[in-house]
Amino acid sequence: MLYWLLLALAIAFEIIGTLAMKWASLHAHPAGYFFMLGMIALSYISLCFAVKKIALGVAYAIWEGVGVLCITLFSVLLFDESLTLMKVAGLATLVMGIALVKSGTIGSSEANHAAA
Repeated sequence: MLYWLLLALAIAFEIIGTLAMKWASLHAHPAGYFFMLGMIALSYISLCFAVKKIALGVAYAIWEGVGVLCITLFSVLLFDESLTLMKVAGLATLVMGIALVKSGTIGSSEANHAAA
């Protein structure tokens, strides 16, 4: 449970950091870039601890996929970016891919039962 919480924190830090990057580029404010660097660093650190117990492929797919999904939705809401039908189709495909990667991975406890 702790490792899934760490993965959720990694995702949140990634989203915040990427949105800060966009904000800093629009407002030409150097503090935004430093904030972005801090958030991205925290994201990678949290991800590093999360993959101790979560399969790397699953953790990375969820981290990147949920991050891309949320960043896209927040950029539409906060920065007036467009959300085309093609983007929606891509995001739906992304979510399906994450679900397939997660469902195709056997957890360590399940692998121990299968080996016994």
